[in-house]
Order: sequence, then structure tokens, then C-alpha cells
Amino acid sequence: MPTSPPPNSRSGQGPRIAMVAALVPVLVALALWAFAWPAARTAPRDLPLGVAGPAAAAEPVAQRLEQREGAFEVHRYADEAAARSAIEGRTVYGAVVATPKGPKLLTATAASPVVAQLLEQAVREQAPGGTQVPTVDVVPAPTADPRGSALGSSVLPLAIAGVAAGALVTLRGLRGLRAAGALVLAAGLVGVIAAALTHSWLGVLTGNWWAEAGVLGLSTLAVSATVAGIAALLGPAGIGVGALLMVLLGNPFSGVTSAPRLLPEPIGAIGQLLPPGAGGTLLRSVSFFDGAQAAAPASTLGIWTALGLTGVLLGARRGRRAPASEEPSAVRDAAPAG
Repeated sequence: MPTSPPPNSRSGQGPRIAMVAALVPVLVALALWAFAWPAARTAPRDLPLGVAGPAAAAEPVAQRLEQREGAFEVHRYADEAAARSAIEGRTVYGAVVATPKGPKLLTATAASPVVAQLLEQAVREQAPGGTQVPTVDVVPAPTADPRGSALGSSVLPLAIAGVAAGALVTLRGLRGLRAAGALVLAAGLVGVIAAALTHSWLGVLTGNWWAEAGVLGLSTLAVSATVAGIAALLGPAGIGVGALLMVLLGNPFSGVTSAPRLLPEPIGAIGQLLPPGAGGTLLRSVSFFDGAQAAAPASTLGIWTALGLTGVLLGARRGRRAPASEEPSAVRDAAPAG
């Protein structure tokens, strides 16, 4: 005869159903906030922009830009050559050069096609009526990816790959040095494969091949080590925590599809402190700007990697101590009384 489930099992289903029903809308609301809000509030916020030329001609240009309070962080340069050098060094996103014929705009679509388009619009609006504003792309984006769409699309797959590697290491029961070795090996392979696809096949990256592979691998390792480290300390639930941090927040906060200075504050700054944002910034520097301004994002990825691997090793040590501490009580329970 079929047996009915115990009454307690049925009564316990109610709270679980209620928890799931409440949790799903919360996650949807969080995802919409994380992805839609920054995109809907895109605007320049202290965007570094150069103004070059003789002081008498450049000062009115700088004043007009500064009138847009909070939009631009104006850097002054003596001439066009200095402004070009600042763009190539990633100090500014572009520059307005004051010339006898009117303003001239220098941009860098490799830094951000969205910012380049925004600067063109802003400078043309402030130029005297009927004045043509010539534009020079100092560091152009690759011809295979003029809008930066492919580069922006690379952030999410790398984050997902990192979460998957961290989850697999955890669920397969790897611990300590074995887990760390598996994470490093997986990230290295991801870096090589990703560079082969984005550089060799698609042509959307144009820098040193091995440097790009290293950045792609390090970006993946920072995510996977963090996920595995949290899981080693908190248990399997740590996989979900790491995934939420890296995918739900790290991806939309990265600013790779636009620019960190276009996101609402402090979202742009937070995004650069997470592996997806730091990885995207480092990849641009290595691929298009000969490594300019690479130290900060590389350090961020290194810190996340170190913290994650430390968590993996600490979790393994704690796991070894727990059975040892339980052994005496187990022996006492098994010993005969009297």
C-alpha cells in the first residue's frame, strides 16, 4: 500500500515555498537595479578632458566646459603634442585644442567609443555657430570592433567562466593546494583560449598576444579564486554569494561598455574595485595603450586572487582540524560504560 508522507514534511513545505516566492522577486528587482539603473543614468561625471593651446585662446574653451558643473575634469596642456601624449597615457579621454581656426577635438575611441561620441556632441554644441570642429582619433578602436561591442561583451563570459571554475572546484571536493592548482590551470587555459578567439580570430584586440592572454587569465582567476575561497569558508552557499558579487554586481558596474566615469556615483568607483571592472580596464590598457595606467587594475586583480586563494587554503586547514577535534568525543561515545 502507498504510504503518505509524514505530516511534518508537508507542514515544512509551506515556509520553503514562501521563501522561494519572496526571494525570486527580490533577485529580479536587484538585477534590474544593477543592470538598468546605471544604463539609464549614463552621463559624464568628472570625465577627464584636456584643453590645449595658448592661454588666451584655451581659457574660454575651458571655462565653457567647466560651466557644465560636475561633467568634466579639465586638464590644461601647452600644445596639441602634450594633449596627444596625455590621451595615449590614459590621463584624459580626449582633448580640445584651441587653434586660430577654432576648436579641434582629439578623441580615443579605443578608450571608449561612447565617450568619443559624447565629446564630439559636447564640443560642437559649444562651438560658435557655423564653426566646423575637426576631429582626430588619436587611439582608434580596432576596425573589427569600431564600437567596442565585442570587448564589452567579453566581460560577462569571463565572469561566468570564473564562477563555473570556482563552483566546480568546490563541488568536486578539491581542497587546499589541489584546488589552488586547478584554479590556476583552468584560468590559464581560459586566457589562452580567449586570446585566440578575441585577438587571433576576431581581431578585436590588437596588443601583445601573451600580455592579453595573461590579463584574460588573471581576470578569470580573480573571480574563480574568490568564489572558491568564499565557498571554502562558508560552504556551498558561498558559490551563490560569489556569483551574485561577480556577475550581478561586477558585470553591470564594470563600465566596460561605456566608461566608469559615465556611471552614477559611486557605482563607477565600486565597479573598478571588482574583478570584472578592473579586468576590462586592464585589458584596454594592455591591448590599445601599451600598458598605460595598468598598475591599479592589475593590483586589484592580484588582491582578489590572493584573498581568494588564501580562503581556499584556510578552508582546507579548517576542514582538516574539524575531524581531528571530533575524534576524542567519538571514541568516548564508543567506549563501554563502567
